[in-house]
Amino acid sequence: MNEAARIIVEARKAKRILAPLGAAAPVDVAAGYAVQHAVALALGAVPPAGFKIGATTKQMQAYLGLPHPAAGFVPAGSLNADGFTAPYASFLGLGVECEVGVRLGADLPFGPTTRAQAEAAVAEVFPAIEIVEKRYGDLAELGTPTLIADQVFHASGVLGRPAADWRGMDLGAMRGELFVDGDSRGGGQGQDLLGHPMEALAWLAGSGAAEVFGGLKAGQVVWLGSVTPPIWLDGPCAVRVAFEGLGEVSITFY
Repeated sequence: MNEAARIIVEARKAKRILAPLGAAAPVDVAAGYAVQHAVALALGAVPPAGFKIGATTKQMQAYLGLPHPAAGFVPAGSLNADGFTAPYASFLGLGVECEVGVRLGADLPFGPTTRAQAEAAVAEVFPAIEIVEKRYGDLAELGTPTLIADQVFHASGVLGRPAADWRGMDLGAMRGELFVDGDSRGGGQGQDLLGHPMEALAWLAGSGAAEVFGGLKAGQVVWLGSVTPPIWLDGPCAVRVAFEGLGEVSITFY
């Protein structure tokens, strides 16, 4: 394991803020994805159960200081069913995101991919919640390559039931909303994700994450991005995400 990956894994296991990596820090985005792969190997997550895409909206790019999306691997332990419960204290700086999720029915090899090619590879579409952690201090000081190396905030997630007739839906126009203890905390539309959720999947197939992990594989789950900024939670609560047409998904932190 390289030094950057070792530091990241140790910080994760100790549940402590990840400090800037100094001389060990990856120098660019490509190096960040290489370190991310080393982290996945160390955590026994190769091949990954899927991926998350961060900063697919201009709002999120501005929030994270990124000029483009960024992706992270997802381990099998992140694939939790609707109604999942978890201790609030088991996370570091806990947050949630209002996501569109997909499960692939066919491989998407690494490389330039059209929206139509991406959509053809999708077997299921469902509402999802990504659980994220604010495990960084100053993001500008940490640097984008290190953020990528550490899975771009990813901690876990929850998957809703697949929609029966998603191919007949206007996924770009549908609205999603996130609620905490019944109160709306924000919402957005599918078109906020690079213009359309399937455009986000096409981006992922050509990303550095797809390159280092050998492309996207049938059966993998992808969180396509949040239509809201991260909603940071102050304590135990119930979280629900609802998308028009896709349905709802929930999690309770106790």
